[in-house]
Amino acid sequence: MPHQLETAIATFDETSITWRGRDLVTEILGRCSFTEVIYFLLRGRMPDTTETRVLDLCLITLMEHGMTPHAIVTRLTQLCNPGQVQTAMAAGLACVGDQFAGTMDGCGRLLEAGLKADDQDDFCQCIVAEYRAARRPMPGFGHNLHKPDDPRSPRLFELARKAGVKGDAIALLERLSAELDRQSGRHLTINATGALAALMLEIGIPVPAMRCLAVVSRAGGLAAHVMEEVETQSAKSIWLNVEDSFSYRDEL
Repeated sequence: MPHQLETAIATFDETSITWRGRDLVTEILGRCSFTEVIYFLLRGRMPDTTETRVLDLCLITLMEHGMTPHAIVTRLTQLCNPGQVQTAMAAGLACVGDQFAGTMDGCGRLLEAGLKADDQDDFCQCIVAEYRAARRPMPGFGHNLHKPDDPRSPRLFELARKAGVKGDAIALLERLSAELDRQSGRHLTINATGALAALMLEIGIPVPAMRCLAVVSRAGGLAAHVMEEVETQSAKSIWLNVEDSFSYRDEL
């Protein structure tokens, strides 16, 4: 006999659709927000008010950041496949990764380990020293544009605390920041993805799900880029400008 496969997420029959034990039509539609339902599907329970407000902050923060690689790839793909908007969005979302928009999971793993440490000050000293010795950037710190500080991070901390989070992950991230500055001899901002890692831990989002939520968030912004591209057809200019910027070097 083959092994019986199971899912706890959703099922349906001729007259109903059920998500995690709740009827979509009578118990979710008209009663719950988009943010609440994302949390519900991920965690198997409806979020409380604090969790809903904080997750909403997270989903909004990464939605858009201008002409990032995600937006450029989306526009170029829309140029190549003008009738397939889902392809353009999928191409842009594939850029959510280790360099752009998807880096909160690295910071999340550090914070998760630090929250379990017996001595958090010792943890911070050792982790910073380890990254500096390896000449590796610490995930969650630094930004190529926002200096001296990423304006999103302190605002996220302020709003999360007002929403009622316990604050342990945020406090640990701030300790790491102070220790990194001390050992580096200069200030490195806590970037938005670092701040979001702390906020997501505060509301019980597992580290492996953090990048998933980044993808959900960025999809909203890329939808706007697709629609603007349909109207302005800027991708051809992007392509030609890049082409004109390159010169050929004969190495023979």
